[in-house]
Amino acid sequence: MDFEDIRPYTDLEFKAAYLRLAEYPGFQEAIAMFLPGYSVSQFKQDLANFNTVEDVQRDLDKRFVDVFIAQSSKGVTLSGIENIDENLAYMFIGNHRDITFDPALLEYYFFVEHRRTSRIAVGDNLYSTPLLNEVAKLNKMVKVKRTGTMREKLENSYTLAAYIQQSLFEDHESVWIAQRDGRTKDGNDYTKHGLVKMITLGNDKNLMETIRRMNITPVTVSYEYEPCDKLKARELALSENAVYHKQPGEDFNSIKQGIFGQKGRMSLTIGTPIIRELDTIPEELSNNDKIDLVCKLIDKQIYTNYTLYPNNYIAHDMLHQEETYHEHYTDAERAKFEQYLQMQSQVPDVTEAKMLENLLKIYANPVDNYYKTISE
Repeated sequence: MDFEDIRPYTDLEFKAAYLRLAEYPGFQEAIAMFLPGYSVSQFKQDLANFNTVEDVQRDLDKRFVDVFIAQSSKGVTLSGIENIDENLAYMFIGNHRDITFDPALLEYYFFVEHRRTSRIAVGDNLYSTPLLNEVAKLNKMVKVKRTGTMREKLENSYTLAAYIQQSLFEDHESVWIAQRDGRTKDGNDYTKHGLVKMITLGNDKNLMETIRRMNITPVTVSYEYEPCDKLKARELALSENAVYHKQPGEDFNSIKQGIFGQKGRMSLTIGTPIIRELDTIPEELSNNDKIDLVCKLIDKQIYTNYTLYPNNYIAHDMLHQEETYHEHYTDAERAKFEQYLQMQSQVPDVTEAKMLENLLKIYANPVDNYYKTISE
């Protein structure tokens, strides 16, 4: 199949692409702003010593992510790398809270552990400018086309599935993809049936064998403060009674907010491959029923690997007007979070009460999902 329009740059292409990128004013400004003491000319000199895309990622990309983590958070806790074999390829399926930081934290984990990075399947909205297009293709990102007629969308799904399967089975490259298209707006993470069905397209007759070969591994990301919570709460409110239409530049603003918005503490946990648990799925079930159970296996790990912060417990108690989880936070922490919520609830086109309700759901739903899962 022709993957030209969705694939990232190869190790044979990246140097020429980076030299083009170095001419973009936006790239030059980013170097000057976030990497003081470093320069584009120095980067061009360093480029001569890099032999692969991953060489640049471990150097230049890590520098940027180090700065973004330092400026927009109180640090990140990374765990679970021992669950994966560096000699194998994995299909990482993660919960989706932020467009850029969710996969960036996984790749950052690989940087610091000197592991091979993964390819990253992301929506075509991340390719909204020529600069972002180059950055995406230089960082092993795979374009997920979401627009077009029904026939075009189906064709795009088959092409994407074929590329993902080639990455895993032939190129031996791991792939990260979000458990659903679009970020969760209410904190209620779940793996979409259509996502698992899509990545296995073309394998109806050997569905479970294909899923086994994929080494599906759940990844959980948690933020103390979701950087785009205000944007999500507003969108959720406006979409209740009408179809929500994004404004020009809205995706780009979400990308910036996700990178630079304050996140407090962050955590990312790589779960264990679900391959052993697949044996619990009855062979006589239909493929649709098998996929539903695969989704539940993924969700179970995502929920149990949450890091729940005081904000999550406070939001749950506020939403349900109770003090069930008071032992998990102090009165000072609650007062601070209430002040934060009051500030985030101020938008011109949604009532403060509705914004507050939606913001509370973003932080409270993970608590319900976690405790329900560990009690089962």
